Amino acid sequence: MDKDRISLALLTLRLGVALVFFMWTLDKLVQPEHAAAVYENFYFIGGLGNTAFYIIGALEMLLIAAFVAGLYKRFTYGLILLLHTISTLSSWSQYLQPFEHLLFFAAWPMLAACFTLYYLRDMDTRWTLGK
Repeated sequence: MDKDRISLALLTLRLGVALVFFMWTLDKLVQPEHAAAVYENFYFIGGLGNTAFYIIGALEMLLIAAFVAGLYKRFTYGLILLLHTISTLSSWSQYLQPFEHLLFFAAWPMLAACFTLYYLRDMDTRWTLGK
């Protein structure tokens, strides 16, 4: 097994997943009203104000930074996997009308990437600060 090839592949997955999470988190910080609509529509959590999304966004930014750095892999990679699993499954109604919501299907390969990173976290060693 070529460890350099595997570590490079896992690095690209980690950076790709982090980019998506970063943009979703940036949305909470820049457009909290959009984030509120997403939370209400997909997670059935309404009534959160801007301050709540600033706090959620700040916490997510810390998670993303630790994830990108490869710190506390069991926790950070696991939390990224959990959050994306919830996000993917909460969109179940979009999958019932696939040709009206094709972009939602991109969540599934990303979920596979999140799982792969968690499952192979000990092999993800390139550009990491953790073990």
